[in-house]
Amino acid sequence: MELLRNKKTAGKNGFLDDQFLIAMPGMKDERFARSVIYICAHSDEGAMGLIINQTQQMLFPDLLVQLGIMNEQEAIRLPQEARDFVVRNGGPVDRSRGFVLHTGDYRVESSLPVSDDICLTATVDILRAISTGHGPRHALMALGYSGWGAGQLETEIAENGWLTCPATPELLFDPDIDRKYDRILASIGVNLAHFSAAAGHA
Repeated sequence: MELLRNKKTAGKNGFLDDQFLIAMPGMKDERFARSVIYICAHSDEGAMGLIINQTQQMLFPDLLVQLGIMNEQEAIRLPQEARDFVVRNGGPVDRSRGFVLHTGDYRVESSLPVSDDICLTATVDILRAISTGHGPRHALMALGYSGWGAGQLETEIAENGWLTCPATPELLFDPDIDRKYDRILASIGVNLAHFSAAAGHA
């Protein structure tokens, strides 16, 4: 989150901001196998993003009860859209903390812009808004995030760990989580059958 706050202060985007990071078949870290990560902030100091295609066991109504936003009776009466809101696994760092990526039509003081159209909010205000049907047009929620130190992500990309491509709101918020990895690869014309797991040079 510090990376995002620094970006807001500096008023500039990093090289990989608002990009998808797509795990290559040879990904050594099993936690990121077949993962798609949306990069929220990238600078000389490191990078921060959210895995968008891994789901949590926890349901959104259970999370609201756990956070004390509402009691179990109120959670039962949530509108269908809120009951079906999927909680995702954003990454291995700070897994007890929630992050909501959403369209820019909803903003509170704590919302941090990632791009012109996408914001990140990590306060309970947005969870209350979503639970009452007053949230953003499109949103996804994750517990935990993925983080890299200075130069770490660049090294992993150079070692053939990741592909990158510009993110689109359509693919970011598309509810078809199971096929997101393949669909994002297809959107940039990549067929993994043609890739070897080892980095090579022509």
